[in-house]
Parts: sequence; structure tokens; C-alpha cells
Amino acid sequence: MTDKALPLPRRRALLGAALAAAALPLRAQQPGAAARPIRLVVPYPPGGPLDTVARALAERVRDGLGLVVVENRPGAGGNIGADQVAKAAPDGHTLVMGAVATHAINPWLYRQLPYDPLRDFTPVTLVAQVPNVLVMNADTAARLRIASVRDLVAYARANPGKLNYGSGGNGSAGHLAGEMFKSQAGVFMVHIPYAGGSAAQLALLSGQVDLTFDNLASAAANIRSGRLRALAVTTAKRSSAMPDLPAIAEGGAALGLARFDVGTWFGLFGPARLPLDTTQRLNKAFVDALNSPELRGRMATLMAEPVPTTPEAFASFVQAELRKYESVVKASGAQVD
Repeated sequence: MTDKALPLPRRRALLGAALAAAALPLRAQQPGAAARPIRLVVPYPPGGPLDTVARALAERVRDGLGLVVVENRPGAGGNIGADQVAKAAPDGHTLVMGAVATHAINPWLYRQLPYDPLRDFTPVTLVAQVPNVLVMNADTAARLRIASVRDLVAYARANPGKLNYGSGGNGSAGHLAGEMFKSQAGVFMVHIPYAGGSAAQLALLSGQVDLTFDNLASAAANIRSGRLRALAVTTAKRSSAMPDLPAIAEGGAALGLARFDVGTWFGLFGPARLPLDTTQRLNKAFVDALNSPELRGRMATLMAEPVPTTPEAFASFVQAELRKYESVVKASGAQVD
């Protein structure tokens, strides 16, 4: 029976259904896509800035991409969760919120990494940067008359080995920032590793260590209360969260720190060989979400600065970060079997 032979009400119903189907987003027209959520793997425990931003993004892109389920797969410094996505099918239904550790530090830190940070992933977009901050115990800073990076470098050069700095462990971001600082400024400070960033912060507050390179979000409350003296942020530019706080690089060539730039970043990756149209569709949805005032406001409370990019720009960024941390990790001597 042809369409014209159908009763008029039936033809109208079929036409309405066809128009409705044409109006559906691409995700719903793909076989099985409407019923299958996107799996966004967070390779760290719940509760940190990376996890919080991932959940906010998942909610924000729901209208365009459908259900996005955040799954925490911590372990081995983020390697377990990243590896799961590296080995997933490149169909756009599995993503990972990778970070500076999983894609720039761990490849040099771990003797045996189960994935290649470049070949095994498709970059989608950089998501955010969270500055780290050079902080001292306030009483120690007052006693040693250190109120700036210049004061710190001058004291450390005159008193090699008398200052120490704490970190969340060998190979952690705080450890590597300290090693980069020592190398570029030409100073020697003793590194004291702790079992995690919280333990290192407690050691700093109690005066067991003199300084740390901490996450700005976790240090902010103690900076504002006066328990910690913030000297500078570790990124190349100042942070909008604390615009009056200089960057370490502002010390310039006289201190050897003009190129100092260390920060925590995270971004979205799919498995390798993700189709171009799928990559572009995901990029648009997440970039639009990152540019929304609501999400920017929420990220500001975490002192995370949204930095959406094209997939190509993100790929170049990861390659540059990987090159940068090769020399830093090797100079630190840190390695994990």
C-alpha cells in the first residue's frame, strides 16, 4: 500500500513522526545511542577539583549529548583509569578526564606505563588549569624576613641546605615544582616527601617544613587566615583568583626564574582513532559548557580557570607539557616501578 492510499489521519501521523525524528540531535539518531550513556572516567577519588568539575560538566552537556555518567577509577597515580579509556572502543561513549600527571608526568615517572599518552588518546579539549602557589609557614617567613620570591632566593643562596620543602610524595606536582625552582634559581633546599598533599600541608602549618608548592584551592583558606605566607603562584601569569599575588616568573632573569611555569591542568580525551566528526561534536558540547556563565562561576569557587581549546590546540599543549616534564622528572631522580 502506498502512502497516498493510507487514510489522511494515518498519513499525518507518519509525517509528524518523520519530522520529529529529523529534529532529534545526532546522538539520538544513531542506533542505540539514545539508550547508551557516555562514560566519563575520572582516574582519581571523588571530591577533588577535577572530579567536581567533571560532574558539573556532565550535567551541563546533558541536553546536547545525553546522559554522561562519571565513574571514579583511581589508582597508580591515575594510570588505571587512563588505561581503561586508552583500551576502550573509539565510538564516543568513553572519555577520560586526564591531567598533567596522567599525560605529562607519569610517562617519565613510571618505569612501565600501560599506555602511550600521545598515541593511545584523542584530545578533545583542555578543560581547566588550577594554579599552584609557593607558600611558607607564616612564623618561619617572619623569622627569616622572607616576604617575596626574591627574599627566598637570596636567603637560600646564602644558606644552602638550611631550607626544606614538603610535598605529597616523590614525583608529585609539589615535588617537581620544587625541583624546577631549585634548578632554575640555582639554590639547594631539602625535599621532604609526605604521604599525600594533606599530610604535607599539616607539616607546613605545624612548622615541620618551611615551605611547599601547594594547590591554590587547598591553601587559600590558610593564606587568608594568615597562617601561611603566599609568595607567588607557580603559573606563568597571575591567577584571577588572587590577582594581587605575583607569579614566580615575575622575578625575571636576575633570579633565573623567567621561564618558571608549573600548574595543575586537566582535560578530556577519548581513545585513539576517535572519528573526526565525533571529536568535533564532543568538543563543541564541552566548549559551550565551559563558556557558560553558570559553569564558570562554579569553577571560580574551586579556583579553577576554564581554558577550552580546539582538539588541535590541546594536542599541541599536551606534547609541550610532555617535553617539559621529561627533564624535570629526570632531574628529580623520582621513579616508580
